[in-house]
Amino acid sequence: MASRSRERLYVTVGTTKFDSLIKEIASSHILAALKKLGFCEVILQIGRGDYIPEDIELSANTPKVSYYRFKDSTASDIAQADLVICHAGAGSIMDALGAGKSVLVVINEELMGNHQIELAEKLAKESFLNYCTVSRLQESLESIDMSKLKPFPPGEPHKFVAYLDALLGFV
Repeated sequence: MASRSRERLYVTVGTTKFDSLIKEIASSHILAALKKLGFCEVILQIGRGDYIPEDIELSANTPKVSYYRFKDSTASDIAQADLVICHAGAGSIMDALGAGKSVLVVINEELMGNHQIELAEKLAKESFLNYCTVSRLQESLESIDMSKLKPFPPGEPHKFVAYLDALLGFV
């Protein structure tokens, strides 16, 4: 990852259940890696997940961690984040890219008929975001260069949907 100072990481799974991502982010090795990358705070939006990150081992070598299930709006969390990690749901991606944030999408390989990888691959090919799987999260965090990403064109949500439809070949 580019070596600029980062303060806040926001992780969102939207309305879904993506326990493997939340567990990995809350693991001691990922938290230590995040601290080395300059993150002081990690906010986890855990959605409908069964895993609740209550027993996280925090130390001087880990960022502060907080979590919640849902809020009426995640806009302020996204706006305050230096990096957004999210599942590949179109709504979560749209919110983060629309706010001009660097985005790392983590593919949920546990989903059947997973269309999410197509969306992530297409947007990564266009240099709007980076993506990985849960098992490659630490490697991705330590190696990707977010400075090479292009800002997503600003506009109305319907323009984003039209762009995605064209990108994925639906029109």
